[in-house]
Amino acid sequence: MMTLLIVLQFVIVVVICIAVLLQKSSSIGLGAYSGSNESLFGAKGPAGFLAKFTFIMGLLLIANTIALGYLYNSSNKNSLAEKVQIDSNTTLPNLPAAIPSAPSAPQLPNEVNSSK
Repeated sequence: MMTLLIVLQFVIVVVICIAVLLQKSSSIGLGAYSGSNESLFGAKGPAGFLAKFTFIMGLLLIANTIALGYLYNSSNKNSLAEKVQIDSNTTLPNLPAAIPSAPSAPQLPNEVNSSK
């Protein structure tokens, strides 16, 4: 069932991409290559049909995504974080009692430090 929904998801995405590319935009887009569709879709052309078709396909995409999410979550009850096993016998390394301080920077003679 999940494989069928994943294949359907890819098909819906490809159909939406084609429908969006066929729509008219301010620069005509790829709709110019579809030929004369006014006689098939009516006087307004494919604009109204493609807009409604894209909207319906978008709703199908959202419904399919929700169904895929629900099926995935119901089939996998455990998360990856719950599968991690913690070893309780682990000990921390021994730290030295006193951390030695860093050596100080060497001092230059006064003659070099003074500017003229």
